[in-house]
Amino acid sequence: MRASLLAFFLASVLSTTAFAATPGEVRIGSYLREATLNGFNGKTNTFSDFKGKPLIINVWASWCGPCRTEMASLERLAQRYNGKEFNVIGVSTDDYPHLAAAFIRQTGITFDNFLDSKLLLENMLGANRIPLTLLVGPDGRVLEKVRGAREWDSPKIIDALGQAFLIELKH
Repeated sequence: MRASLLAFFLASVLSTTAFAATPGEVRIGSYLREATLNGFNGKTNTFSDFKGKPLIINVWASWCGPCRTEMASLERLAQRYNGKEFNVIGVSTDDYPHLAAAFIRQTGITFDNFLDSKLLLENMLGANRIPLTLLVGPDGRVLEKVRGAREWDSPKIIDALGQAFLIELKH
């Protein structure tokens, strides 16, 4: 019963919608496959580097208006919780890395962002429409996929994140 109530709560707050799968997409309930993440800061990570804490993955592009709109709330969320209760990362699908890097620099985004090359992450994460945000459990299992822009640091969404991650988040 708890799982169905959680699904209802998340769907009502986060407005998730099912879409056709992308090639090789990791479905909700499945585990992320390992992938190399090439950071705009020069660092290389893998998804397993983030295991042990819940993870929020936001897939975006510098040319995407809704992506740009929600980025400030993701930054505020990251400033408050990143590295503590959970981690926040971004994955840019930009074809021109310098445009994504310029956007990160101009907006002062501090959480780690990575460039998707050759559609690998875009397809694996299911980003046939952006913005797309994945909630991933500490074990690497995809808990939810949220399509469209959100105000990620709003009290309702912080409550929904706490429910999804089974942690208590203070506002």
